[in-house]
Amino acid sequence: MSNCIFCKIIAGEIPSSKVYEDDKVLAIRDINPQAPIHILFMPKRHMSSIMALDETTSEDVAAVMNAIVKVAKDMGLSEENGLRIINNCGPDGAQSVMHLHFHLLAGTKLGENIV
Repeated sequence: MSNCIFCKIIAGEIPSSKVYEDDKVLAIRDINPQAPIHILFMPKRHMSSIMALDETTSEDVAAVMNAIVKVAKDMGLSEENGLRIINNCGPDGAQSVMHLHFHLLAGTKLGENIV
């Protein structure tokens, strides 16, 4: 999509701090981190939200989940030290960019109010 900031980042039109990239997924550091580790994971194929998921796009979301696990393990994160994965959907769900993405937060004890 021509006006999507994440599509522009994926296309290399806007610089980002890449953490991970493969043929289906891009992961970048959040420019407004809410935890010491705050990484955004997005499918390269544009989908507006998780509600756009269907049988043709489910592989893209699976690739995102696999990338999250790979990056988390590479960073030494585990169930023992904790992490949080968040997906916001739609305006009332606090989705600020209408391109499906997931937040990985870690590196500190996360409070109960960050849900």
